[in-house]
Amino acid sequence: MKYQVVIGLEVHTQLTTNTKIFCGCSTRFGAEPNSQTCPVCLGFPGALPVLNKQVVENAILAGLATNCSITQRNVFARKNYFYPDLPKGYQISQFDLPICQHGHLDIEVDGEQKRIGITRIHMEEDAGKLVHADIPGVDDSCVDLNRACTPLLEIVSEPDMRSPDEAIAYLKKLHQIVMYLGICDGNLEEGSFRCDANVSLMPVGSTVFGTRAELKNINSFKFIKQAIEYEIERQAEILDDGGKVIQETRLFDPNTGTTRSMRGKEEAHDYRYFPDPDLVPVLITDQWIEDVRATLPELPEAKRARYVAELGLPEYDAEVLVSSRELAQYYEETVALFPQAKTVSNWVMGEVSRALNEDNNRSITDCQVTPALLADLLKLMEKGTISGKIAKTVFDEMYKTGKAPEKIVEEKGLVQVSDTGAIEAMVDEVLNNNPAQVEQYRGGKETVFGFFVGQVMRASKGKANPAVVNELLLKKLNG
Repeated sequence: MKYQVVIGLEVHTQLTTNTKIFCGCSTRFGAEPNSQTCPVCLGFPGALPVLNKQVVENAILAGLATNCSITQRNVFARKNYFYPDLPKGYQISQFDLPICQHGHLDIEVDGEQKRIGITRIHMEEDAGKLVHADIPGVDDSCVDLNRACTPLLEIVSEPDMRSPDEAIAYLKKLHQIVMYLGICDGNLEEGSFRCDANVSLMPVGSTVFGTRAELKNINSFKFIKQAIEYEIERQAEILDDGGKVIQETRLFDPNTGTTRSMRGKEEAHDYRYFPDPDLVPVLITDQWIEDVRATLPELPEAKRARYVAELGLPEYDAEVLVSSRELAQYYEETVALFPQAKTVSNWVMGEVSRALNEDNNRSITDCQVTPALLADLLKLMEKGTISGKIAKTVFDEMYKTGKAPEKIVEEKGLVQVSDTGAIEAMVDEVLNNNPAQVEQYRGGKETVFGFFVGQVMRASKGKANPAVVNELLLKKLNG
């Protein structure tokens, strides 16, 4: 039988607030275990939570950026379950009154647009972390509660995705948005952005969803795709053999590329939600929403459209440049100083990105070649002070040292030679030394022209003005 996959995603986005959602403990990653805790996040009796206002504003930002309506009366609820890294025995979350509802994101896969619905976005606290002993024969686990009470947004999609590629396109767009908003650092390895995927199959042509399995806590786009692909195969085999898919939570093992059962999948009633008596409802006014809306940055989709319409960039260039907010900012600051949009795009996507990638994927924010320095380099090239080839050599030195391009050109004697007399002497020497190639060119083999250009540039150590070289060669060869 042919099956259609149905995919819905639950994304946990860890917010970049300085302190936790219900207490004043730091959220800094990598601290000594259990060093960033207090009676509130440890769940001591009598300790009372106090809501972090920044979490609410970050949630409103996320809702506005994903076309959600903002719920103006919010209620926190207790989600009751036991796990060793959950000291209170319940998680403070939201249930029937989440802060954001009924949104959507538009994705593109294989040239086709598709709208993915967003059911809800709600605020909640994270649990702690179990650290399992990596010692043969030792079956112990330690609990680190530094992460307990760290603020999360859970972003729940509608089951609108019909392929692993659609799921990844949705996740990458959502990841890009929360990073543009500055509400999440997007670090998948540290668990700042992680996903639960709900996967089910139904016969092609059917409208009745099959029984779903939840793939839990996957923090890599590559692994999410592998997990979904494996789960599709696993469920198809069960159905083809006449069996029934069990509703359960499964874990993905990246070493084997397979999923394994973790536990039966709970329903909402299993968690016995009820309003948290220690937290009053949060009332969000129209004015508060508009104040937050005023802080919204230009988002990737709008920025990409502007680059194409106003700057005349190709779609591909625009897509690459808006891939991160920092890269787009670097590009725009450079264009403001050297207003040749396509030239700047070529350099940012070319030399700048190459240098950063070769430097252990260094961030653009750490690049010693600032927008001002890059603009100065491009101006030298535009004035004819240096050639394009020499400019790349100068850029590499700028990247290593942070020096101004003018200083490097002066120190290394890299000024482009535009003196006609000096270049003409080199052209004459090249033509005199290569009579066979001259004869070939004059006999109609025009491709040999590049050979002459290369020989003159070599003789000038790359300093000869290419335009002057071309002009003199053509004059002498065709004269």
